[in-house]
Amino acid sequence: MKPLQTLLMKSLSVCSLPASASTLQQIALHQPKGVAKVVLKKGKTQIFKDGNPMVYSGAVDRIIGRPPPKTGDVVLVADGTEKPIGWGLYNSVSMFCVRLMQLEDEATSDSYCALNMEKLIETRIDAAVEVRRRLGLPSVHTNAYRLINSEGDRLSGLIIDVFGDVAVVASSAAWVEKYKSEIEACLGKINYIHHINWRPSVDILKEDGMNESDLKEMHSSTCPERTKIVENGIGYTISLKGQKTGFYADQRENRQFISTISDGLKVLDLCCYSGGFALNAVRGGALNVTGIDTSLLALELAKENVLLNSIDPGRISFLKEDATEFMKGALLRNESWDIVIIDPPKLAPTKKVLHSASGMYRNLNSLAMQLTKRGGLLMTCSCSGAVTQSGIFLRILQGAASMAGRKITVLRQSGAACDHPIDPSYPEGAYLTNILLRVS
Repeated sequence: MKPLQTLLMKSLSVCSLPASASTLQQIALHQPKGVAKVVLKKGKTQIFKDGNPMVYSGAVDRIIGRPPPKTGDVVLVADGTEKPIGWGLYNSVSMFCVRLMQLEDEATSDSYCALNMEKLIETRIDAAVEVRRRLGLPSVHTNAYRLINSEGDRLSGLIIDVFGDVAVVASSAAWVEKYKSEIEACLGKINYIHHINWRPSVDILKEDGMNESDLKEMHSSTCPERTKIVENGIGYTISLKGQKTGFYADQRENRQFISTISDGLKVLDLCCYSGGFALNAVRGGALNVTGIDTSLLALELAKENVLLNSIDPGRISFLKEDATEFMKGALLRNESWDIVIIDPPKLAPTKKVLHSASGMYRNLNSLAMQLTKRGGLLMTCSCSGAVTQSGIFLRILQGAASMAGRKITVLRQSGAACDHPIDPSYPEGAYLTNILLRVS
């Protein structure tokens, strides 16, 4: 039997709640360990009420709770009057001290997940599965797609790509590591997923307070190193130890578009990785396709994919060379192509290097424009979020055209495939920009 004093204190706490107490306040009161409250500074509330999940430390006025919350703990986030606007997961080390998971009005309309990460993870993953099903994913023609796209699926810091029967989890937040078993349990309920491969973003997780040696111990995987997938009817062997999660599913719709404009043309695919654009160009009827990349592993996969799709090797070739050096050499040889595709790696990982990265993008695109036949097409890509969010990519391309002595016309702009949703309240989630240019 509980001591009378404890019961009286709890009773007094309940009675002290005003009639207008929020849903989250009422639920928090019944949590056995109590819930700390992160109170925001005056004027810093609206951006988070609008949905931005990343509560940065500079927006926080004070933290109410004894003992103080620890990394991974559920906390309330409140305005300056201490009225909750939502709840999320605390981090004592990161520059983002809370990742908001649910807003007050959502908890009021449906309290099932309120202050409960296990239920929230299950609900959000189930919702993502249903969205992809409505988009026709997976299907007979495509079984490689993104299941969870971080903020776009309301699970900030978590990315899950599905490749056939393999789910690849890319973790960039401490909470993902804490709830590893819950995430795996949700994926285990999806009947076509038989393997789970974890790919922690070690450098980002260290900023979140994770220890690198602990991560290595946590993620010893028995997953196969390679698997086969199909995308838009084209087969690929992918390496689960390769770049990012192993395959760039975000370019699926752009790759398919290339197949519709390549008939009878000569195509150059720069930074081709495992040959996605190149294979689509051949499938679309290109007369000759050349792929360039610096990664030997990627090129081995590309050549394997040519055989996998029974493509005439005389129509497609892959060379190991730096893209800039190849383009300079091709200009000296007076070579040119009807369609040039350039999809370089992320040159601007942060806004701090945006200026220098802009110069690199300008130089690469200037060379690519010079290799494009007059009247031909250049598809140029940037996967740097800092470039996409700053809106300067077109200005960079105009500068590149001036350097190359060419005139450009924008024919098409696109982003990531539809299974890569973006939360409009968190525009930092947008990273991919593809622009199709006519070069004259």
